[in-house]
Amino acid sequence: MVCDGKGRPRLLHLSEGQTNDHKTAAAVIEDLPAASAMLADRAYSSAAFRQALVERGITPCIPPHAKHRIQHSYDATLYRQRHRIENMFEGHCS
Repeated sequence: MVCDGKGRPRLLHLSEGQTNDHKTAAAVIEDLPAASAMLADRAYSSAAFRQALVERGITPCIPPHAKHRIQHSYDATLYRQRHRIENMFEGHCS
């Protein structure tokens, strides 16, 4: 699910439950709405996804996996806004 800055749904991509998050991200990268930043959880912390976002002019705000050799920085204050997507699911799926 991709939400806008106010937590409103903008893009939904359904995939199999066992599908890797990187494959799902690759499937929707061309359909992402215009944005200045993308907040995503660690599951999307891959070099390829980050690069694809940068190429679209979107700043990745994704915490790195602890096991990754390269620890990318991210804006922790901005990342706290990721709760909006959780709120969207709570409000629409309960």
